[in-house]
Amino acid sequence: MEASSVDPGLLQLTEIILTAEAVNTNPALEVNDLPPHLRAMFCPEAAGVIARPVTVKEGVLKSHFPNLAARQLLENSKNSYVIVNDLSQFGVTAYLPALKWYFRHAGSDIMKNPALTLSLETAGEKSISYHEARKNIPLFEDTEEALKGKISAVTEKSESMKEAVDLVIPYAPNEIEFSLEDLVCSEEQLAIVKKVQTSLENQEFLRSHRIYELGRILLVGPPGTGKTSFALALSRAVHMPVIEVRLSMITSQYLGETSKNIDRIFDLAKRIAPCILFIDEFDYVAKTRISDDNGTMKRAVNTLLKCIDHINLIKDKVLLIGATNHAGMLDEAAWRRFDEIISFTLPNAEMREAILHHVASDIPCSMDFKDIAEMTDGFSGADLRMMLTEAIVTALLAGRKELNEGDVTAGMELVLRRNAVRGGCE
Repeated sequence: MEASSVDPGLLQLTEIILTAEAVNTNPALEVNDLPPHLRAMFCPEAAGVIARPVTVKEGVLKSHFPNLAARQLLENSKNSYVIVNDLSQFGVTAYLPALKWYFRHAGSDIMKNPALTLSLETAGEKSISYHEARKNIPLFEDTEEALKGKISAVTEKSESMKEAVDLVIPYAPNEIEFSLEDLVCSEEQLAIVKKVQTSLENQEFLRSHRIYELGRILLVGPPGTGKTSFALALSRAVHMPVIEVRLSMITSQYLGETSKNIDRIFDLAKRIAPCILFIDEFDYVAKTRISDDNGTMKRAVNTLLKCIDHINLIKDKVLLIGATNHAGMLDEAAWRRFDEIISFTLPNAEMREAILHHVASDIPCSMDFKDIAEMTDGFSGADLRMMLTEAIVTALLAGRKELNEGDVTAGMELVLRRNAVRGGCE
């Protein structure tokens, strides 16, 4: 592929015009065939829905690409394919020749535009692949814009849903900065991931055979062992946003309001599905059932358990994940709501070494991670991350960017002090 001497702005303008032509002539193309930088322009009325026919007008270009001087580019260029009419609408004189011109100058960048690669592949170009281009760009469903669009649609005319949104923390998959590959997961945990992915891939088959008891998972283990990280990372693996709620945050002093809050949250999850509903502090249920004499709260707990009974992955496209630090406190009524129980334990020496490699593999360190792992018996994954953070800060304060034994020891001592204080308060 020849090196391009064409103005980058002209290439950008040509890409926009060609993509508009592609989606106007091929109704099968949808939002995930568009590169991310064109999605807002092509979907002005509803997020993720292409508004056909797409017209490339000067005013629209200025709105979405204020630095793109379209008319000036045409005046200064030698590209005979791009034109503008009296209505300030841009187009091309001949689509396929213009597309081939763009390909010659854009080179591999075209592999970030599935709509154009499909046109070229259909025209016989064998050096590119539409399916590979699709893999090179993020799914619209994974973006913050997609999640905001869903939430806006369900809250626009519902005060109840507005109140539900105020009770939760929503995450789009693309907002989560780590994936399952960044975590040190057990075989049991990875097996559950595979089961969820397989269930989603075969949803219609399972529904047709009335196999519904899938997709209610309980994560159990001490604090800092990765339960929340696992739930969030799973979002990226299954391309579903997360709606996180902490049960202690939805209680209300007003009669019956806690039960309503629970109903609202489950209703919200169903309306924006597919999604993950992540309920943290699930042991709050057990504490209330065992020790609270307040009849209103007990009714709220029963509402929660009833809501869990009436939500599932196959029917509602909602993956329910609960998390608890105190598995021993959960009674049978809570346990039987979940079809999968995943254990999160304190990491052994091998897992601690793997965690250290994940967290600090690119940080210069004069100590061996295996030695550090042997010295940190009883540390959780969160403890190890905190230890390294403190070690890095200690090194930076000393004017260094390489960790030594003293830095790591300082971090280790910080964690031990924190854990000692926490242990004394329990």
